[in-house]
Amino acid sequence: MYLANFLNPNFKPKMCFRVLADGFPPFLPKEVNKIKDPFAIKLAKRIERLPVQVNFSENCIMSSCVRPSMQGTANPVVLLHGFDSSCLEWRYSYPLLEEAGLECWAIDILGWGFSDLERLPFCDAASKREHLYQLWGSYIKRPMILVGPSLGAAIAIDFAVNHPEAVSKLVLIDASVYAAGTGNKAKLPKAVAYAGNALLRLYVNKLAFNGISFSTSLDWMNAGRLHCFFPWWADATVDFMKSGGYDVIPLIKQVTQKTLIIWGEDDQIISNKLAVRLHCELQNATLRQISECGHIPHVEKPNAVVNLIVRFAQTGCC
Repeated sequence: MYLANFLNPNFKPKMCFRVLADGFPPFLPKEVNKIKDPFAIKLAKRIERLPVQVNFSENCIMSSCVRPSMQGTANPVVLLHGFDSSCLEWRYSYPLLEEAGLECWAIDILGWGFSDLERLPFCDAASKREHLYQLWGSYIKRPMILVGPSLGAAIAIDFAVNHPEAVSKLVLIDASVYAAGTGNKAKLPKAVAYAGNALLRLYVNKLAFNGISFSTSLDWMNAGRLHCFFPWWADATVDFMKSGGYDVIPLIKQVTQKTLIIWGEDDQIISNKLAVRLHCELQNATLRQISECGHIPHVEKPNAVVNLIVRFAQTGCC
């Protein structure tokens, strides 16, 4: 097999050996080598793909995630991410959660992250829910503490209401749950939707973080957009946008799980007034706000977020 590879004029051994020597999974885009953040590099090296069979595709979806380095008896913590992001969003918080002794998964939501979507499946809300449920049933198999930041909070609420047996507690971080789907974007022509998605990424990146340097912002952007170098990324995201997205407003009052709400006080994307509204509408919730922090607390203030999650996971209060 190796001799045949070397006789093939299209074979590029340097690229293959460089990726393996760097310790990155070979399926990650080569742009991973531009990332300087040691925490992002370390977590990227732990990303793997697991086969997940879903009912809307004949083929297994090789689904990306970071699996726990330990398995305990307590309910595992499962980390989702926000809109058009990946498990690398948890690069600062994930090692702290493991240091605290928690069994921790970081899962890429169908359509984003580093899963193999060459045979592009449906990426609407129902498909994302089904994919997460099948991954949970195949590998996690126990009630989980489901953590959802930003749009991931809508995904977590949708999942918890539809599959309550799979979720013991919820953690919602700067939750984007009061937008009724993707609105007019669902009716946009496909070409306009592609362009709008690129503009949205630039705009959100500017607003998301609170007072960071340009060099830090640039490196965070490189980590945040790494999955965008896959050829199916734009199709998957536009498919989600045109499907109508998530509308979980009617589901909020149906959540029965104990819930921790975490919010950055200086969030410029989603007002913390909505944190108060969410706290009032959930049946059993605690609200904790983090000062001098923007929309992504688990990136900006990982120690504060991890302390809250650990106490909530271990005692149910914080």
